[in-house]
Amino acid sequence: MYPLLDIFAEKISSIREPIPLMWWLGPIAAVIALIFARLFYQQMMKLSEGTERMQFIAQAVREGAMAYLSRQYRVVGIVFAVLFFIFLTLAYFKLQNSIVPFAFITGGLFSGLCGFIGMKTATNASARTAFAASKSLNDGLQVALRAGAVMGLVVVGFALLDITVWFVLLYYLFPILLPESFISIAANPLPQITAVMLSFGMGASTQALFARVGGGIYTKAADVGADLVGKVEANIPEDDPRNPATIADNVGDNVGDVAGMGADLYESYAGSILATSALGVAAVGLSGPAFLDSRSELQAGLVYISTPIALAAIGIILSILAIYLVRTREDADQSALISALSRGLYLSSLGIAVISLPILFLLALPNWLAIWLCILAGLVVGIVVGKATEYYTSHAFQPTRDIAAQAHTSPATALIEGLAVGMESGGLPISAVVIGIIFSYYVAGGAENLLMGLFGVGISAVAMLSTLGFTLATDAYGPIADNAGGNAQMAGLDKVVRERTDQLDAVGNTTAAIGKGFAIGSAALTSMALLAAYLEEVRLVLMELRGIKEVTIGNQVISVAQMTMQNFMEYYNVTLLNPAVLAGLFTGVGTAFIFSSMTMRAVGRAAAGMVEEVRRQFHEIPGILEGTEKPDYARCVAISTAAAQKEMIAPALAAIIVPVVVGVVFGIAGVLGLLAGTLATGFALAITMSNAGGAWDNAKKYIEIGEFGGKGSQAHKAAVVGDTVGDPLKDTAGPSLNILIKLMSMVSVVFAGLIVAFGNGQGLIGMFLH
Repeated sequence: MYPLLDIFAEKISSIREPIPLMWWLGPIAAVIALIFARLFYQQMMKLSEGTERMQFIAQAVREGAMAYLSRQYRVVGIVFAVLFFIFLTLAYFKLQNSIVPFAFITGGLFSGLCGFIGMKTATNASARTAFAASKSLNDGLQVALRAGAVMGLVVVGFALLDITVWFVLLYYLFPILLPESFISIAANPLPQITAVMLSFGMGASTQALFARVGGGIYTKAADVGADLVGKVEANIPEDDPRNPATIADNVGDNVGDVAGMGADLYESYAGSILATSALGVAAVGLSGPAFLDSRSELQAGLVYISTPIALAAIGIILSILAIYLVRTREDADQSALISALSRGLYLSSLGIAVISLPILFLLALPNWLAIWLCILAGLVVGIVVGKATEYYTSHAFQPTRDIAAQAHTSPATALIEGLAVGMESGGLPISAVVIGIIFSYYVAGGAENLLMGLFGVGISAVAMLSTLGFTLATDAYGPIADNAGGNAQMAGLDKVVRERTDQLDAVGNTTAAIGKGFAIGSAALTSMALLAAYLEEVRLVLMELRGIKEVTIGNQVISVAQMTMQNFMEYYNVTLLNPAVLAGLFTGVGTAFIFSSMTMRAVGRAAAGMVEEVRRQFHEIPGILEGTEKPDYARCVAISTAAAQKEMIAPALAAIIVPVVVGVVFGIAGVLGLLAGTLATGFALAITMSNAGGAWDNAKKYIEIGEFGGKGSQAHKAAVVGDTVGDPLKDTAGPSLNILIKLMSMVSVVFAGLIVAFGNGQGLIGMFLH
């Protein structure tokens, strides 16, 4: 009936091995995720937004959030256009594959789209959550969680759909439509395909960093201004409609903690799958005939690509089921609410552990049992990181209560205690990640095949993020509950409504901290995989773009195609005795600290402008505090918007420029040192800052429920100071480090061709010395 289609299908089948059936779970699950996201959104939109005043406040927040996002995307669009042109230029000079610029654009596009949809949902959900909370605590929880689930499911749905569609295009269609492209019909195309798809990760990472940094600056400038002048100086409640910064504060919760967070975890999720796929293909290539078990290298590579895709697909289905499991009783305290949310996480993780075993067996992985143990390791590490974060940030536990007790003494002692809690909180997550890396590496066979060991580490990261659909739902629900509390306060609803939304918000602070813990823990595992993926990209650059088939190491000539990781280390002199490695290492350490300083100072400068504006309005319009005149909310929204747009550019560009400069000057060895230094330092620093900020925030909320004098007491004012210091730590600098770690790795991968061009990867220093 369709002869052209029949000829096309026959052509495809003649040049390509069929993709394993388990791989197709990926696009199917992605579509299911998007269907349920649409369903949850429609259900939420059918609910009432409450009184006319509630609707007015919600609309003001919506307009402010959309205006900010529109301006941010225009700025980011310019940066993407410049990078796209740079990538086209590199492709023209044979320093990069010609498909990379387009893969880069789609990664950024889908990441930005996830942030937009998540924020649109959140701004529509806040008033509806407040109105539902007027009926019962469980109703408020359900509305906020289902709205958060839209974000979670959109992120995993679009990420998995983008990855699988690109793979089908590169694997099946490009050899026919572009037969002269780099993807050879005769040879195994998987190394080239997975290398190109890593550039998709750079697009997602770049967009995520702008969203996190810009959104974090916006939200914390508004939050700090609202708290310092409103709660501390004017002694008015949080989210009081008399506070000129309160609308900007509510807008900030959405652009930073929803749009920024969605783009952030989209990048984490996609990056872990892409890096693991690339390592699986590379590991197969060096495993030898015995490992292939009568399969061709292409067939075995397809199986290892299918593994993280199938694992992510299972996680999507289980995340949807977990969302339906969350319920709570009306008299629930913070511990009970956390337990209700944790129930979904534990059951979905248990489902991954059980269902992944037969999936791996059906995929016929030669080391299927070992890979299953790596999946278990990733799940355990994720739960340990999450529970450690919960212990150190929830006021149901002693560390946060100790901060509240110190706030009863003074702001200084509260700050000291909070900083100590943040530093201590890194011990258990770091230990868990280290044990998880070592366990996964050796169980997967790292002693015999380094790349296979790192594939095990990568699959642990995928396992940790496999239930991201649910984890991100619990994360995004926090800002929605926070906005619901603000709406209830400004609309003058019954006191019990604010009490219920405060309960949900306090739990949201903990779930947000847990989400950040998952993100940074998975970043550590994924970045380990990306270090090896970087060297695999160097291999392809040498072979495909530079035409180098053999290299001399010592007195031995070795085929580039058969070089092991140890061969690469020796060829590029990657040892701690090489000054280039040390220079890169210290540059990475310094970059993490300087980047954090840039984002913190950006918040400080933006907040200073907000504080001055709120003080000015209180001084020049005395009727505001008396309730006889309305504040100028729009002016505060404009201050945060302008500050965020201006301040986000320098930190984001630094993350892109530093790896390129280090690579050009110090070569491959310098880049590896840079990535290692940034990973180790950024990981520890991010945990410290995120958990300290979360603990200070919940210490304040612990006092607000009546402890140590309650709201308006000296302890409360001291705790507000601690919360204000912690805000940019937990919502700007800390989470942004998670993206910095992976973006620098992705940038290194994408610019590998340029780096190799300088002295064959030795850098300008190496060229000069030789």
